[in-house]
Amino acid sequence: MLNKENTALLVIDIQGNLAKAMDNREMLYKNTRIMIQSALILGLPIIVTEQLPDKLGPTIPEIAELLPDVKPVVKSAFSCCGEPAFMTQLNALTQSQLLITGIEAHICIYQTTAELILNGYEVNVVTDCVGSRINTNKTVGIDKMKDAGAKLTASEIAIFEIMKVAQGDAFRQIVRLLK
Repeated sequence: MLNKENTALLVIDIQGNLAKAMDNREMLYKNTRIMIQSALILGLPIIVTEQLPDKLGPTIPEIAELLPDVKPVVKSAFSCCGEPAFMTQLNALTQSQLLITGIEAHICIYQTTAELILNGYEVNVVTDCVGSRINTNKTVGIDKMKDAGAKLTASEIAIFEIMKVAQGDAFRQIVRLLK
């Protein structure tokens, strides 16, 4: 089970024209926004990455506006683990449960997930918050992540799992997001 004190959120490469090319992108954006807003309400650490932003563009405004104080880690490796600045930020956290969101499921998300698992993290792929340009690639990427040892979840499942109870200010705020 996900635990609030032990969970962090990764938002990987939701940027530029690549984000606009995602299959079912409006649902991807909506669910990722809810996931980020919920993480902020719950006080979870958040790490954001951008793959070659000088070529692909920055994090899309729909996501960036929620995280004005978070500076994205710029990377060129497909796996976030291949970027020393990402590993520095991740190693500075005490959390060992990671919620993974972003694009593309079969490339950067898959490779990051596989390496994080090898590094001893419990990786939870938020399946309604990851995408690929082609749905078949997303499906195969998710299958490969599961085969590598990732846990599969969805935004509402993860959020309610972390909250544990239907009470308190955080619960009321998050329920409003979901309506």
